[in-house]
Amino acid sequence: MFSKIHAVARQVNQVIVGKELQIRQSLVCLLADGHLLIEDVPGVGKTTLAHALAISLGLKFNRVQFTSDLLPADVIGISIFDREKNGFAFHPGPVFTQVLLADEINRATPKTQSALLEAMEELQVTADGVTRDLPSPFFVIATQNPTHQIGTFQLPESQLDRFLMCIAIGYPDAAAERAMLLGEDRRKMLKNLPTVMQPEELGQAQQALREIHTSAALIDYVQALVQASRQSGLFAEGLSPRASIALLQAARAWAALEGRNHVIPEDVQAILVPVAAHRLRPMKSTGGTALSSRDLVLQLMKSVAV
Repeated sequence: MFSKIHAVARQVNQVIVGKELQIRQSLVCLLADGHLLIEDVPGVGKTTLAHALAISLGLKFNRVQFTSDLLPADVIGISIFDREKNGFAFHPGPVFTQVLLADEINRATPKTQSALLEAMEELQVTADGVTRDLPSPFFVIATQNPTHQIGTFQLPESQLDRFLMCIAIGYPDAAAERAMLLGEDRRKMLKNLPTVMQPEELGQAQQALREIHTSAALIDYVQALVQASRQSGLFAEGLSPRASIALLQAARAWAALEGRNHVIPEDVQAILVPVAAHRLRPMKSTGGTALSSRDLVLQLMKSVAV
């Protein structure tokens, strides 16, 4: 069953060259039924990666370009008066899809960003007092530019916590960049990509994660990491219960792609940074060099015994 996931990874690797780890992390996130945040500078392939994943998984795809003048109704939908029916008719927004690419999400105002909170957590949206279910599966793949760039609004903690993982693609190495320079145009490649996995098969793979065994000792290790984030003094706030559930589910997905039916501590360690770093804010430094959240999560991991 998970062999199809590996086939998706191989196909996406042909489009996004030299980023096997990031593609694997993305598939782990979707397999764990979570939302993905991709943070990096413009032009490194964030949007292309989202397109390639949706096409390869056979999922309906919508893209919203987030800008400062985007309104919540532009995402959720709007009711318009229908003269023939003498009443208001709801016109669904782009959120009614299986994969929503929220491109440059941090260029929209906090009001518009909050339009996704209910959708991401409860898989439904409420408009004009009516609650409507979203398609299944439903994934948000959001891209954001570094917050120091002009015209960006920092995502609130409540929204960051709803993203199961946050990854950075980074610049390609020399060999990968040369392959892109000499190879086919990536936009043409996307148009010719076949569907490798059907949505039903993805749903079956997600259900199969429940059969991946997690021992009591492994649960103890996950809890120790979460408790350490709350008590270490490295972060302003620790990991939430939602984060601990996400950490365990992502570890199950990583173990499944490794071909095992049980989770080991190395699986937790492999996905700890992309699951935890974006949820944690470093405690304000009292002196010396300030470390990033990723560096502090690695430091935290080393301090917790397996």
